[in-house]
Amino acid sequence: MSTNSAVLHAFDESGLQKFHWKTMFTTGMGFFTDAYDLFIIGTVTAILTPLWHLSTTQLAILNSTSLASAALGALFFGKLMDVLGRKAMYGIEVILLTLGAVLSAFAPSFGWLVLFRFLVGLGVGGDYPTSSVIMSEYSNRKNRGLLVTMVFSMQGLGLLAGPLIASILLSTGMSHAIAWRVMLGLGAIPAASVIYLRRKLSETPRYLVSVKQDQAKAAEIVSGLTGASVSPVEGVTQATEKPSFLTKKNLIRLIGTAGSWFLIDVAFYGNGVSSQLILKALLPNASLVTTTLVAAAIFLIAAIPGYFVAAKYMDRIGRKVIQSVGFGVMALAYLSLFLVPAIAKLPILFLIIYGVSYFFIEFGPNTTTFLVPSEVFPTRLRGTGHGMSAAGGKIGAFIGAFVLPGILKSAGLGSTMGLLAGVSALGILLTLITLPEMKQRSLEENEQPIAQQPSATKNLSVTYS
Repeated sequence: MSTNSAVLHAFDESGLQKFHWKTMFTTGMGFFTDAYDLFIIGTVTAILTPLWHLSTTQLAILNSTSLASAALGALFFGKLMDVLGRKAMYGIEVILLTLGAVLSAFAPSFGWLVLFRFLVGLGVGGDYPTSSVIMSEYSNRKNRGLLVTMVFSMQGLGLLAGPLIASILLSTGMSHAIAWRVMLGLGAIPAASVIYLRRKLSETPRYLVSVKQDQAKAAEIVSGLTGASVSPVEGVTQATEKPSFLTKKNLIRLIGTAGSWFLIDVAFYGNGVSSQLILKALLPNASLVTTTLVAAAIFLIAAIPGYFVAAKYMDRIGRKVIQSVGFGVMALAYLSLFLVPAIAKLPILFLIIYGVSYFFIEFGPNTTTFLVPSEVFPTRLRGTGHGMSAAGGKIGAFIGAFVLPGILKSAGLGSTMGLLAGVSALGILLTLITLPEMKQRSLEENEQPIAQQPSATKNLSVTYS
């Protein structure tokens, strides 16, 4: 064992400790905010359309701006965190989120609101690679899937908080002209709450060892966090080759992570279509408050459990199985609507199919596509790889939100669902062919050593207090 791997071995083999949960909270609150902002803009646009007389084109611009800027944010932050370090970039994305939310609340016109939503999107996109990679690199080997998935599960709570807060504000009789500003401004609170914690977080030991070659500092951090006595002394350490995405292994993995994320975000729109059909069928004359609460109830029952069941079983069942099963159930659900379009006219049956597919989206590719890119690349490429994967997902979301409605209008629900069934089936194939299983495996397996130097083992002692 080299000095490098021995320092990180102590980190990998530590049990779940207080610092793991503190890191999970620090990283997870960003995703709570991301999800809140994602939901609340739909209610805000419903309010602003009559107030500002927004056209269909303006609505499309407002809804798409944050998606486009999120893709840019993911690429930008992902790359810089590999170049400058995790600590250097962490907290900057939630500062952008906070600033964007506050400015959005005071936007004087449509143009300014679009600009401020662009700023929010940059923060949202930046949060994907930074939070996922940092939680992954701070995790131990046996519980990494649980911890990273729990970070992403905070998205579920944010998506639930959005409609609840919107419903409360609208139910108070607050003027719509004020309510939408309060809705957007409240998104600054959870983001601002973790700025200090993120800026104070230590550099990850894995980045210090693999990129900075600072074993002493890494050992100091590992000792402080785990209670293990890790004492490196001067000597030769194991070097690693500088990795590249142009190698066959990394390129195939990138195609798998970015491609899977792209496909799930395209297919995810199928549930968006379904939810609108359900609400129209069950509550054709309902108010905005009522439909908002119903949407929250459906999400609470069908989706929220999926996040946390995924977290519980991620390190037991494995990423590839959960992702493949999730894509498979989605394919079957969409295929049933394609083969038997009359189901759309039976609200209860439709609701059951919708709920099952929604559960397996969360207990499936919506969580695994966030986790896997933080595990399958070498440390020097991990942020960039996750950023490119997340950007692929945002492109998929854009297509799902703005291309599929035209297909739905011209080809009908059945054909649209048939297309989404095919997209989901492709997700199974891509998962099985391109992605390795990282369940309970060390991240250091991704590093490529230049030479073995057994003598380096003598340069480190590890004991546990």
